[in-house]
Amino acid sequence: MEELSIKIKIADREYPMKVKRSDEERVRLAGKLINEKLKSYREQFGIDDKQDLLAMAAFDCLVDKMAAEETHHVIDKTVFEKVSHLNHLVSQSIL
Repeated sequence: MEELSIKIKIADREYPMKVKRSDEERVRLAGKLINEKLKSYREQFGIDDKQDLLAMAAFDCLVDKMAAEETHHVIDKTVFEKVSHLNHLVSQSIL
């Protein structure tokens, strides 16, 4: 797979990286969303320190990821229970 050399600017610093062509749009969007989050925190809390802003963004992203994982776990458990119930019903109808 072909890799592209791109630069992503986050918090006024450029980060050169190589990404798969298929990942370029996602990587650029991630950089844009991080910068938007930093701008939002700067305006909301009046914080200018880039390290503090980046730490807050990292923390926020991890909290969101953990919540999504919990949601996926609940969905997986529900699907497993429903499939098990259907299997039970099918096995009873065959007998």
